[in-house]
Amino acid sequence: MTNPWLAGPAPTARLDRERLGERILNLLSTHNVCVLATSGPDGPLATPVRFFHLGFTVVFTASGTSPKMRNLRADPRVSIGVVAPLVGQASSRGAQLFGTAQILEPGDVGFDRYWSVVRWQSDHVERSRDLDDPPLGTIGVVPADRIVYTEHWLRREGYAPRQFWRRESDGEAV
Repeated sequence: MTNPWLAGPAPTARLDRERLGERILNLLSTHNVCVLATSGPDGPLATPVRFFHLGFTVVFTASGTSPKMRNLRADPRVSIGVVAPLVGQASSRGAQLFGTAQILEPGDVGFDRYWSVVRWQSDHVERSRDLDDPPLGTIGVVPADRIVYTEHWLRREGYAPRQFWRRESDGEAV
């Protein structure tokens, strides 16, 4: 047996808030593609998007007329899935973020703050565009209200593989 600590019932111990937050931020910092789930007139839509983050807030760029943005304008509630590459159960690691999306355009309050985390430079280089001329366009911003974090490696240390994070009512992470 390669990983005997995976056998038997999963532990139920919870990580403290700081350690859980660090693990979530590590996942968000080491991955850049998520699946954004929205709901629209034709039903659910799950779209892979490149994302950036500012703390526990996910930021993504999109055409303002894309189906996902049309859906967000009608119903801003979203679920976002971020998953690490899976080799086996021991490597299973990911997060589901739940929140209410905001669509921001250049000039909107908060746009500059969130636009600052968008790494557009590599796209410009790839397209032979001038790095002195940053693109400005529609961004989606999703402050996570709650996060379900899964990491089976936590079982090795006696912790439950599924952990739960919530934002406090004053906006701060708990």
